[in-house]
Amino acid sequence: MFSGIIEEFATVVAIRHDRENIDFTLTCSFTGELTIDQSVAHNGVCLTVVSIDGDRYVVTAMKETLLRSNLGLLRVGDKVNVERSMLMNGRLDGHIVQGHVDQTAVCTAKADAGGSTYFTFDYPEDREMARHGYFTVDKGSVTVNGVSLTVCNPTAHSFQVAIIPYTMQHTNFQDIEVGTTVNIEFDILGKYIARLSQL
Repeated sequence: MFSGIIEEFATVVAIRHDRENIDFTLTCSFTGELTIDQSVAHNGVCLTVVSIDGDRYVVTAMKETLLRSNLGLLRVGDKVNVERSMLMNGRLDGHIVQGHVDQTAVCTAKADAGGSTYFTFDYPEDREMARHGYFTVDKGSVTVNGVSLTVCNPTAHSFQVAIIPYTMQHTNFQDIEVGTTVNIEFDILGKYIARLSQL
């Protein structure tokens, strides 16, 4: 379980294809604190550390993960938002994030907001998925590339988020432009409520 509060971004230093899996080698400041089998969210996707070598570590993404996320688009040198799993004795500063990305969305607009930045993201409208809680609500929570954010101006297939300068500087939002594909995870509470309403 994660909170959506990004610790920093890791840098992709190598990519290896293994049949339908991809092994990503990354480096970040806390590599020395990682252990084999540890869960780390990468752009919001929970992946297991499978090896560590000095200041580099390796995680593996399987076919299903690659189909639902933007990880398959990564290239050497790309920055990836990373967060280690949440400590149960800590504060939940973001919201409950599972690290199970639901789908991708595309940035369709980026605008100045007097120091902060508004990003608009669009995703395919699917009424059946919406019935199961895959939607956003005004002032609700959504995770974009692993970042816990508050929803503005939601529609059936889009939403906006406002990014403050600190978040821009410390996450890969600094690289998001119109046309960029991002990972989104809808709020798990909304999914449970939607399911209960169908019983």
